[in-house]
Amino acid sequence: MVLQIARQSVVIKCNLRASIMTGNYEFYYASGLLYRLKGIAAEEIPGPEKLFEQVEELLEGFEPEDEREKHLVHMLRFYKPTDQFDGQMQELFTMGMTEQNMWHEL
Repeated sequence: MVLQIARQSVVIKCNLRASIMTGNYEFYYASGLLYRLKGIAAEEIPGPEKLFEQVEELLEGFEPEDEREKHLVHMLRFYKPTDQFDGQMQELFTMGMTEQNMWHEL
């Protein structure tokens, strides 16, 4: 299942503080995590370019609390989204935004 693979990929990369995001599925989950960390609920889930703009704004002044959050910020800051967008990406964003076990590998 794409949802769990993308989630696991982001969690593992942040826990190890290694690697970069490789696709929009990871980007959407990671963006949802950022919204959760900032305590913001998105009213709608935009396409990749618009979400990237919103993420850039959220990153301004964001102070990571630990190394995992710092790596999440690094991955988000340097990711370049593609035009690909589908319902699973929307689901991943929501999963990130409502994540209860943020750094727990399944």
